[in-house]
Amino acid sequence: MRFSLPVLPMLRHTRVAVPRRLAPLVRIDHAAECDPRDLDLDPKAIGAVWRAVERLYRTGLHPAITLVLRRHGRIVLKRAIGCLRGNGPGERGPQVPLSPDAPLCLFSASKSVSALLIHKLAEQRRLRLDDLVVDYVPEFGAHGKHRVTIRQLLAHRAGVPALPDVEPTPELLRDWDRAVQLLCAARPFDQHFERQAYHALTAGYIVGEIVRRVGRIDLRDALRQWLAQPLGCRYLTYGLPEAQRDDAPRHWMTGPRPIGPLARYVRNVIGVEFAAAVAASNTDAFLSSIVPAGNIYASADDASRVFQMLLAGGEFEGRRVLHAQTVAEAVHPVGRIQIDGTLRVPIRFSAGFMLGEEPFGLFGPHCGQAFGHLGFVSVLCWADPRRDIAVALLNTGKSVAPSGLLRLIGVLTAIARACPPLR
Repeated sequence: MRFSLPVLPMLRHTRVAVPRRLAPLVRIDHAAECDPRDLDLDPKAIGAVWRAVERLYRTGLHPAITLVLRRHGRIVLKRAIGCLRGNGPGERGPQVPLSPDAPLCLFSASKSVSALLIHKLAEQRRLRLDDLVVDYVPEFGAHGKHRVTIRQLLAHRAGVPALPDVEPTPELLRDWDRAVQLLCAARPFDQHFERQAYHALTAGYIVGEIVRRVGRIDLRDALRQWLAQPLGCRYLTYGLPEAQRDDAPRHWMTGPRPIGPLARYVRNVIGVEFAAAVAASNTDAFLSSIVPAGNIYASADDASRVFQMLLAGGEFEGRRVLHAQTVAEAVHPVGRIQIDGTLRVPIRFSAGFMLGEEPFGLFGPHCGQAFGHLGFVSVLCWADPRRDIAVALLNTGKSVAPSGLLRLIGVLTAIARACPPLR
C-alpha cells in the first residue's frame, strides 16, 4: 500500500509514490559499516541520522538517495533508499532498488574535484595559483580579463558568471572549443575582479583548458590518474561510459515548478530554466561530455573518499595523493565573506570549495571549519575537521519545494548531533 504527501492535484505527478514501509527500498552495506561504538558514537544518534534521511525521502521529492558518512576515516553509514528505476514521478515498470554503490551526478560539487586538478599542477610546480590565467590561456585576456588570476577563477571572482545571450544547450556541452572561445570573448561584469559571483558552469571550462594546456593531458585521464585511481574509486569520471549507464538513475524535476521571482533567480544561477536543466542532465550530450563544473559521476563512497583524503591532509589508506600544503592551500579562504552576486546569499569560497560558517552554514550547525560543495539544490559533499567527518549525500530529485530544504536541514543537524566536535 502506498501514499503520497498531500499536494495539489496539478502537482501530484511530480512527487514519488512513497510506501508506508520503507524497508524494501533501503539497501545497507553492512560489510562496510562499522559499529558506531567503536568510534565512541551513540548508535541511537547514528540511527537518528538515517531516520532523518528517511524523512527526506518521505517528502516524495527524491526517487533515490545515497549517503556515506565517515568518522575518523571509518565508514559509519553507507546506505541507499529509493529506486534505480521504476519509481520516478509518473514512471511505470518494476521497481529496482538503488545500490549504495550506484553512480550519481555530483553536479556543481564537481567543481571542488575539478579544482583539485589545478592544485595538483601547482603541487608539481607547473603553475601557481596567483599566476594570471592569460599566462596559460592568452586569449582569455579580452576586455580586461588579463588581470584575472587562477585563484580568482577558482573562487568565482573572474567576472564571467554567465554568458549573456548564449544558452548552455546540450549541443554547446559537446563543443568544448566553442565554449572556451565564448568565455574568452566575454566581457566581465566587474572590471576590478573584486566582487564574488558564483560561476555555475563558465569557470569550469577555463579551469579545464588550463589543465589541458599545462598538464598536456585529457581531463578524463587527469581525473583518473591523479585522483580516481589513487583513491580506489569505482567511478569518479566526467560523464558516464555507456557500459555503466544502466547503473545510474535518471534525474527528475519534482515538486512545484519555479515561477515568478524564484524562476528568474534559478535561471540567473544555472543559466537556463529549471526544467530544461534537469532534462539536459539526462541526455547523451551531458553523459558523454566533459563539464568540469557540473558532470562528474561518482558513488557516495567515491565522493567521500575524496573528502576523507582532504581531511587527512592528502592521504588515503596509507597512500599519499596530495601534499598537505596543497590541501591547506585548496581550502584556504579567498577574501572575506560577502553577499554573492549570483546566489544572493553570504558565502565564502576558497580556491575551489564552499566554506562553512558559524553558527549555521551550508554544512549544518557550527560548521565553521567545514569545506565542500553543493550540487544542484540538494547534493552535498563535505569534510569537517572539527568533527573529523567526511560526508557525501547524493540524490536524484531536483526541487525547490520548501519541504525538501527543511528535511535536508534536518539531515545536516542530525549528523552534527551524532558526530560531536572532537575534544
